[in-house]
Amino acid sequence: MQHDDKTTVRHDADREPVRAGDGSSSFDWQARCGALEKKLKAAQSDARELSSLRNRVLQLEIERAALLGSASWKLSAPLRQAASVVKALRLAAATLSRQVEARGGIVPAVKYYQSVLGREGMPGMVARLRRLKSGAGFADGPPRDEVYHEWIERYDSITPEKRRELLTRIERLERQPKFSIVVPVYNSDERFLREMIASVRDQIYTDWELCIADDASTDARVRDVLTEAAASDRRIKLVFRETNGHISEASNSALALATGDYVVLLDHDDIIPPHALALVALYIDRHPEGRMFYSDEDKLNEKGQRTTPYFKSDWNPQMFLTQNMFSHLGVFETALVREAGGFRRGYEGSQDYDLALRCVDIAGHDQVVHIPHVLYHWRIVPGSTAGSGSEKPYALVAAMRALEDHLERNGIDATVEHPYEALGTLRVRYGLKTHPLVSIIIPTRDGLALTKQCIDSVLGKTLYREYEIIVVDNGSVKPETLAYFDEITRTKGIRVIRDDSPFNFSALNNRAVREARGEFVCLLNNDIEVISPDWLNEMVGIAVQPGVGAVGACLWYPNDTLQHGGVLIGLGGVAGHMHHMLQRGQFGYFGRAVAMQNLWAVTAACLVVKKSVYEEVGGLNEELAVAFNDVDFCLRLVKAGYRNVWTPHAELYHHESATRGSDMDADKYQRFVGEVRWMEKEWEGWLEHDPAYNPNLSLNTNVLPFTLASPPRVGQFE
Repeated sequence: MQHDDKTTVRHDADREPVRAGDGSSSFDWQARCGALEKKLKAAQSDARELSSLRNRVLQLEIERAALLGSASWKLSAPLRQAASVVKALRLAAATLSRQVEARGGIVPAVKYYQSVLGREGMPGMVARLRRLKSGAGFADGPPRDEVYHEWIERYDSITPEKRRELLTRIERLERQPKFSIVVPVYNSDERFLREMIASVRDQIYTDWELCIADDASTDARVRDVLTEAAASDRRIKLVFRETNGHISEASNSALALATGDYVVLLDHDDIIPPHALALVALYIDRHPEGRMFYSDEDKLNEKGQRTTPYFKSDWNPQMFLTQNMFSHLGVFETALVREAGGFRRGYEGSQDYDLALRCVDIAGHDQVVHIPHVLYHWRIVPGSTAGSGSEKPYALVAAMRALEDHLERNGIDATVEHPYEALGTLRVRYGLKTHPLVSIIIPTRDGLALTKQCIDSVLGKTLYREYEIIVVDNGSVKPETLAYFDEITRTKGIRVIRDDSPFNFSALNNRAVREARGEFVCLLNNDIEVISPDWLNEMVGIAVQPGVGAVGACLWYPNDTLQHGGVLIGLGGVAGHMHHMLQRGQFGYFGRAVAMQNLWAVTAACLVVKKSVYEEVGGLNEELAVAFNDVDFCLRLVKAGYRNVWTPHAELYHHESATRGSDMDADKYQRFVGEVRWMEKEWEGWLEHDPAYNPNLSLNTNVLPFTLASPPRVGQFE
């Protein structure tokens, strides 16, 4: 799979402030003048370097035009909007000051631009400049508040006209469910409590009841606010507990008041937008099979402003085992909640996660529906996990216990770990009762240094011992390479297959799989180097789970930036990498760069799959000789009913395409365009909606994944 390199622009350096001097002597002023003259000369040198950079931009454009004749599909997307080098230079001028501030001077800024040009060429430069100018957010975090607020104004505000439109839609529903909003309360902030109640009373959809249980609050104002609210609206139902039982017991007391068709969970200091219940009702009507519904969410800062939106994936069973993506807004069929037994004491802090896990066990994954709209505003207050996942350590312990219970209920041999102290993300480590044979398939042509490094790292670092290595020699001619192949075939468990046909990645792997003796196969590029010794244990442990198709690994460039964090279908047209170029040690978009998750596709640079499953879907498509064969293979697995998984816990280095050259060479251009067109035709309708992504996030190549889409690919009430 071939993709442009993109990386996040970071602002880590602090600019030293300019301070006025207070020296009075002539010597001081002379010294200062001398220093300023030196700075002036340096600035003049910097200006010459910037001019040289501009000339280099022009030269690159000339070279690109000469090489390709016409823009390739992949390179043209950014350039269609940039239109000319002049516009690119204007972008550079518009963003240079921010780069100078971020990088501590003009020289580091210019060197940064030079490195981008050298590594990514003109398209990478244009994409980065546009991203920096727009401030539309980066791959490892939510957008800046001012960007998000502008987006809300355009796409998520409720005008009187839109309110009327939504009311009309509600009136047309054949089924209009009643919602029971369950709220446990204890010594709530009076203003926040009133705002929560007001947000419910302001709902466009009116068939609801607000079920509040006060958990023996010691603040008398809480009772006053609640009784006043109940007196003014008969839909507000109260129970005052005599003793404090904590949040699970209080939630059960509120649940006992519920008479609605669906239970909605709401915290006492959070709010929901006016259209929340209306949209849930629309989705219930649209998905009659659904028994559990969840939405996107954002937070409220200390000023009451919306911030930090989390646009979630569609239901992702594997990622749900790493984070509670169901809350907020979480909506359950009332009968399902009661069948599950309500909230369990002893799981306080993660009682909603525990409930969702138990309900999924009963309902099944196909009855969980995602509503891709922000229907919950989670308030950031001191001590709340809205501000930090580490605010309530007992909640993390409860989440781990709830997940362990879920694994035990389902007979899954696995342990639960918390690998990141600064993040609430969990890890499920699957056990292996047996160790099936894995056939590791490595296609190569010469490139001795890389191939030897790959094989040596597998032999020297892999803890999993039940494997064979099949090297597919695609016409190597160098004597030293041939001598090495002759040498390694004397090692038990290593075979070399000779295939002199023209390079076709799919055909080479297909041939090797036919000759593989293993129950599982591992497709491995020759430019891969093992990092984590348990990489194969991790991947096989996932691959043996029922219903799993392909398992992909976490691949790093040698400079410890992320090469493969999973494949995003539709990025730039066909596919792209998630969290591409993310620095090691960073967590990505709401922890997704370190969360095991279901994806439609993973790269075949390191991919484990059961041999019988590989053969069931016909292996790799030999019409796709180089690009997108892995994406096509993974999509066929999904079509056949399998779940593909990406894991961040199998780590390897990827010295990408070091032995094959660029896909954008002139003699390969037509082949690449043909493969793109084939994918667009074969998977029409699939490339527009990857369930692991969100329609409110961009697929534009000018910005990184997880940047706000403008406009969204889903209507406001769709």
